[in-house]
This record gives sequence, structure tokens and C-alpha cells, in this order.
Amino acid sequence: MSVLLVEAFYGGSHKQLVDLLQERVDDCVTYTLPAKKWHWRARTAALYFMQAIPASPAYRVLFASSVLNLAELVALRPDLASLKKILYFHENQLIYPVRKSQERDFQYGYNQILSCLVADVVVFNSEFNKRSFLSSISTFMKTMPDHRPKGLDQLIEPKCRVLHFPIRFTDVTRFLPEHKLLLRQSQTPHSSGSQDSPDLSEITKASSTASTQEHQHEPPAKKQSTAEPQPSPQQEDNIEDMEHQPAASLSPDQDPEKPRPLHIVWPHRWEHDKDPQLFFQTLLKLREQELNFEVSVLGEAFTDVPDIFAEAKEQLVSHIRHWGFMHSKEDYLRVLCQADVVVSTAKHEFFGVAMLEAVHCGCYPLCPKALVYPEIFPGSYLYSTPEQLCKRLRSFCKHPHLVRQHVVQVNTSAFSWDALGKEYTSLLTADSSAAS
Repeated sequence: MSVLLVEAFYGGSHKQLVDLLQERVDDCVTYTLPAKKWHWRARTAALYFMQAIPASPAYRVLFASSVLNLAELVALRPDLASLKKILYFHENQLIYPVRKSQERDFQYGYNQILSCLVADVVVFNSEFNKRSFLSSISTFMKTMPDHRPKGLDQLIEPKCRVLHFPIRFTDVTRFLPEHKLLLRQSQTPHSSGSQDSPDLSEITKASSTASTQEHQHEPPAKKQSTAEPQPSPQQEDNIEDMEHQPAASLSPDQDPEKPRPLHIVWPHRWEHDKDPQLFFQTLLKLREQELNFEVSVLGEAFTDVPDIFAEAKEQLVSHIRHWGFMHSKEDYLRVLCQADVVVSTAKHEFFGVAMLEAVHCGCYPLCPKALVYPEIFPGSYLYSTPEQLCKRLRSFCKHPHLVRQHVVQVNTSAFSWDALGKEYTSLLTADSSAAS
């Protein structure tokens, strides 16, 4: 086996990548640790792998995620030092959100910097991940009391490249409800939108009898290509009017007497950095306004689950459609296909596999206008404030057909193994260049 895949936190996207590489790249052998006690994995995994990985003259390439302290492993196992060492960043610890700067554990970011220094190639899953890491090194090292090293970013940057996470998109046709099937069939390859997808002008027609209540600022998303044009003030006024218009004023063919409630899905890790507090606070505001919606809270829970999940489950019980991690991938995809809108409230996101999977299943995405999201999603799917998120969801609760008729303008195929596989295969070849 010439390719050594080492994963200190074998779960979530880390597991998905290792499994995909082992399946699609020849001559791989894998050594992993379960996805538990992340902090202990980051501190001690190198010592475990020192003993777990047998010596072999066949190794040519070592691929590890940045949870592992690669510098420690190479020091403990000098026989691995001569391999082509590839360090993959799913996330970086230099900008991980903490409530107070004093709570940031210096060791985790320091480990990642050391690992970069000994690696031959440093791969980031997004430009945002790479940029935020390199630009934060100098400030991060200033937390040292004295004798601070300088120019580390200049040593690391030549080794760096961006290679998006390769998602294994499953054919979900059999799970799609009728309206999503019709939308998918109406699309043509390379088209920027569908005639059946409502844009701003169509939404404006739907709001012809709008009230004159106080205007707000964020319009529902329109059809959009890769560019990010901003709506005109007149368009904003029209959308804001629709916000206050009762759904019953729409024509019968657009809005049945009893439309299905808007189905909102939140498919993220149950941890503070995904900001479940904001998500549930937003839903509670919708409930207070007596809006009709259903919610599915998916994603994986680890040892310490934020209290807000138990509190929200009790308060939103009449709105819950699914609650908790789904061990079956098919069941998980089936729920995504049933959902209308997928929401991210993350404070810490460097790629976002779950959001792209949901879009692949026909969900309309709502993401923060921050982190990696502007790199992947057009501006019409981004919100800047909690108030904007609430407003968008409130509008969609009143007019769910607008979401169900919209073709999402995100090319998910660009993030598939079919699109990225050759680059990964080349990366894991011992004689390939260290950086592109």
C-alpha cells in the first residue's frame, strides 16, 4: 500500500473524505480514530498512530487531516518523514469562534502551524479557509509572551492550494416530491434558470394588493446566475409589500386553499459553533406570529449537546417533523428531499457539505453572508443579520409556493467527485508537484 490515509477524527466530512479516497484511489491503507473527544484527538493522536501504523517500505504518500499534529507523528516515526506529506484542512483553529479570547486554547492552532511547517503540501477545502488561516498566523503568534517567530505565513503559503471537498452526490430522484421532479425535468444543462422558477417580477405580481405597512430591507431571493446584482429600491419595496400581504390574496392556481406548511431543515452538528441559538430563536419568532411551518433538525450530536436543543424541542413540539441524527443515509436524503428550505446559522464554517447536499435535494438555501458561503452561493441566498433571516423565513411561510417553484442557482456538480477526482488522484501521486 503506497498511500497512507491517517484520520484522527473519523466522523462527518472527515470520514466521508477518507472513505471516498480509499474507494476511488488505488493502493490506499487507512488508520483512524473514532470521532469522539475532539480535543483529546488533537492532543494525543500522534502518539497513538506512532504505535498503530506498521512500518512498511511501500509507503510513498501520507495524507492526514489537520486534527493530527503531523510534526509530532513525523518526529515519533522518522521513517514517515521522507514520504510526500499532505495536510488537509477541513477547518482551521486560528479563527474558531470562542466566547472570550481567553478561552482559546493556543495549543490547537499552534499544532496546525507546526503541521504546516513539516508538510510538503497543505490543502484547504475553500479559499476562505486558506485565506483566513494564513492571514491569522501573525496575530495568533502574538499571544506568545515573548520570543515570537516571524514570517511563518511566508514559509507556509508556497505549499498551499485550494481543492474543494469532493461530495458523493447520490441520485435522489426516487425521493423527490412531484413539484421538485417537475422542476428538475424543466431544467436544461448549463441553463441559468428555469422558466418555471419565480423571479422578482413574478413575485411582484403576486403582491399587487400589498399593504402599506412599514418597509423592511431584505428581499426574497430571485433567479440569479453567478453574478450577484443587488435589487433596486423599487424591487425591494415590492418584496417588502409581499411580506405583509396575506397569502390568500394570491391566485388559486398559485396558492391552494390549504398549502402544505413550509418545511425548514437544519442539518448541522449539534454544537455551539453552528449557532443553534439563533436558529431556534428565529423559529420561535415565527411561532409567536402564528405562522405555519414544520421543522426537521438533523445533524450529529456529540458528548456535550447545547441546552437549547432540549428547550427548543419542548417549545416547538407541534412544528417538529423530524428530530435527531439519522443513521441511514437514505432516510437523511429522503428528509432533505421533503424539505423546502435549508438554513445555516453557522459562526464557523469552511465548506458546508450539508448545505450543498440539501441543495442537491432541491432545498432553497439561506446562509450567512460571511465565512465560506459567498464563495459558493450567489448573493440572493445570503442574509446579513438575524432580522433578515427571520424576514425571509416569514415571507416563505406565508408564500411557500415561491420557494417550491424556484430553481436554485448553485452548480452542485462542481463540488462532486466527478469534477474533482482527477485532482485528488494527482495529489496522491508521489511524484506530483507539491503545490499548484
